[in-house]
Parts: sequence; structure tokens; C-alpha cells
Amino acid sequence: MRSVTIGGHRIGAGEPALVVAEIGINHNGSLEAATRLIAAAAAAGCHAVKFQKRTVDQVYTAAELAQPRDSPFGATNGDLKRGLEFGWSEYSHINRACRDHGILWFASCWDEDSVDFIDRFSPPCLKIASPLLTDHGLLRHYRRTGRPLLLSTGMSTLEEIDAAVAVLGTEDLVLMHCTSSYPSSVDELNLRAIPRLAERYGVPVGYSGHEVGLTTTVAAAVLGAAVIERHLTLDRAMWGSDQAASVEPAGFTRLVRYLTAVHRAMGDGIKRVYDSELPARNKLRRINVDR
Repeated sequence: MRSVTIGGHRIGAGEPALVVAEIGINHNGSLEAATRLIAAAAAAGCHAVKFQKRTVDQVYTAAELAQPRDSPFGATNGDLKRGLEFGWSEYSHINRACRDHGILWFASCWDEDSVDFIDRFSPPCLKIASPLLTDHGLLRHYRRTGRPLLLSTGMSTLEEIDAAVAVLGTEDLVLMHCTSSYPSSVDELNLRAIPRLAERYGVPVGYSGHEVGLTTTVAAAVLGAAVIERHLTLDRAMWGSDQAASVEPAGFTRLVRYLTAVHRAMGDGIKRVYDSELPARNKLRRINVDR
């Protein structure tokens, strides 16, 4: 199986999972909140944070932007989408904040101009969101950056994933298994797809979780998820569409601790007798006892 290096971290079988806190749009358009989320992710022990970037007038039609939608930013869908977007000044601040906290950052980019915008910050990788998996023109634009790519596979059939991988190739590619409902039902997480995707495509497979709780995310790591991504929020009761499917800072700290323990516990699969077992072995072992 291929391995991928992201920001100095080797991603692949037997390696510790890269832990990503998705800030996404949970900052609610507030740079102060984004900065607090970066600090919380770093304090929890995450390796990276992820944002989302859109060129609003390219991603949405004028009719979609004009749709009524109440939010803290106004009465239309356009008011909401524009209110959630950060520009060059904000991302320059994010870039400095992540550097100061010693944490990587990258983004999901929903259009070609957004890919070019984020690429100017020299991110360690880029993320392709599940809705974009079938936009082959955008996939080709992503690939031209030359950066490692994380491709999310929510709401996708195997045939659609096959086609996307054919466009992108398998070099420097990580697939992300996920279920695109917020929050996701435990019955629909289908974690056994993680090793099956890895076998089918020969690339590292990660897990992007949208469920409530941490147990199933830890199970994803046991099944071989090479990247673990969960949404991070300051408070799940905050306004916003993704907050309820997110993890608060204390929960993220526990998650990182659990994932570290899982990696240590998995071992190398070679059966052996440990020195710590010898006293019990010497005292209690029965040999050739016939009944």
C-alpha cells in the first residue's frame, strides 16, 4: 500500500493516525472564534485544523443566494454564505496563529479560485469535500497543485469513487470514509468500509466522522483509519449547522488520548511473551498436564 507524507507526518499502515480538527464554518464568521478554536485544537494534541473556502458567487447561483434564510448575518442565503467567508487578511492571521501554536492547517476548497487562494499559503495538503467528488474538472485543478490530497467519499457509490480515483491517480492520495449526514446515525457509519476501501484502491484511508460521541471514531482507528477528522466547536449549543455534529475541546482532548492509546495497543501483530509476563508464567504455567 502507498504511504503519504503530510507536513512531516507519514500516513499509512502501522503509523499513528493524523488527527485533524475540522473548524470548517464553526467560527461563525468570527476571527476571534477561529483563533480560539485553533488554540483549543493545539492544546488537545491535534496535528492539524481544517477550514472551508468558497468563492460564494461561483459556488451558488444568484437564485440560491436570494433564497430567504434567517441567520445572524441577514435574511437571505447569500447573507449567510458571505458572512461565513474569510478573506486574505483573516487567513493570513490564521496562518500566523497556526504557526505560533505549532499546528498544521489546510482547507476544503469548493471551486478553482478557492483552490488557488488557499494554495498561496503553501498548505501541507488540500481536502476535497464529498459533494465535489464527481466534479472531475475541479479534481484535475486540485491535482495540478501538486499537493497531497484528501478525498472525502460521503454520499458516493463505489463507481463514483472509482471514477474520481481514475482522474486523480493514487499518488499522494488519501481517501476519507464518511457518512454525509449531520449528525450521522451510528447504524449508518459502516466502519467496515475503511479496510475494504484501502484494499480496493491501495491507498491510505481515513475517517471523517459526523456522529455524536467518540467511541465509534476510536473504532475507526482500530480498523486502520490513517487520518481521523472530527468537527471541533467551542460549544455544541452555538448557532450553526455543523455544531451539533461537532466535538467540544474537552472531548477532543479525550479523543486524542484514546487514539494514542489505541496506536500503542495495536502493536505489530507478532505473538510474543513479554518480560512482564515471565513471573506469572514461571509461577502458574502448567506443562503437559494430562487429565
